[in-house]
Amino acid sequence: MAFGITFENKTSELKTTLTDLKIKVPEIESAAIVSIEGLPIASVLPQEIEEARLAAMTAAMLSLGERVAQEMQRGELEKIFIEGLYGYIITTAAGQNAVLTVSARKEAKLGLVFLDMARAAQEVERQLS
Repeated sequence: MAFGITFENKTSELKTTLTDLKIKVPEIESAAIVSIEGLPIASVLPQEIEEARLAAMTAAMLSLGERVAQEMQRGELEKIFIEGLYGYIITTAAGQNAVLTVSARKEAKLGLVFLDMARAAQEVERQLS
């Protein structure tokens, strides 16, 4: 413990940020903060989703996305966007060492999701620094 800050306090702070994001955008069903190495940091997930598995898959997707963006000369990767039959999975950077991943229902207004994700990612970056 340094200056009264514990891992549990950080995790609680991060979960609050994720919960606030879900409240601001009700179409967001789940959210997670994952290290770029594929380790879970904090999440608000349905019980049926395994946090460690999601973290590992997110890191693999991030690595592949960065390589594709580089190979296709599209510049630095900003976000990964997956559209499925029932909704979206969106991943964006949250500082140098973490990413924010959310799942949103099909009826979500993507502009609002992107905007509030960017704000939450900035807050996560601040909390992790």
